[in-house]
Amino acid sequence: MIPNPCIEIQTTPEDRPSVPAWFAEVVIVARHLAKKGLLDLFAHQVRLIRGRFGSYEPIDFLALLIGYAISGERTLADYFECLAPFETAFMALFERRNLPHRSSLSRFLADVDRPCLEAFRTLFEQHSFVEGWTNDSIGGIWDRQGRCYIVFDVDATRQAARQRALPSDPTLPPPQRRLDAVCAPGYTGRKRGEVVRTRTVARRDAYPSMDRYLCRPRQW
Repeated sequence: MIPNPCIEIQTTPEDRPSVPAWFAEVVIVARHLAKKGLLDLFAHQVRLIRGRFGSYEPIDFLALLIGYAISGERTLADYFECLAPFETAFMALFERRNLPHRSSLSRFLADVDRPCLEAFRTLFEQHSFVEGWTNDSIGGIWDRQGRCYIVFDVDATRQAARQRALPSDPTLPPPQRRLDAVCAPGYTGRKRGEVVRTRTVARRDAYPSMDRYLCRPRQW
């Protein structure tokens, strides 16, 4: 032990979870949206008509999705687990009070319609691309002749998914699965499952060491 009067250590029997590493980035993005006035526009112009909406608004779920996209957590369960100790502070960043439950988020995503998406897309594009794209903001790589190339890496994630048996009765409405849009029959390998869940992510990468790179779509 090296005594140092500048160091003070305090302990407590209470649990003190560590702030997630991605929380600082959420603070920056939320403050930027508030400064641009987008939070107020999202709260007043993005609407969704539902039979039982409860006490939440689309801005509440939008805040959750923004945080989930920034966090980089593998699943929503991991994301909610990291966010649970700081839910009040997280929602305060977006000028909201209550954090929606994960089941409420699932029902909201299942009920989102086209007008709601178009309203959000219109507001986002009007306030995010006002200055337009320039060569400096796009980036890319240049060859010896000064030609610019933009490289996109398409990563298709495949994972086996299990499906519950649905009731089949003439008196019941036709069964529907919410994941039919992202699931299809496929090779599951050694994983247990009936279908394969796919998720395609397009990411722009930069390879400074390459002189020339010709972008071609991958064949899956």
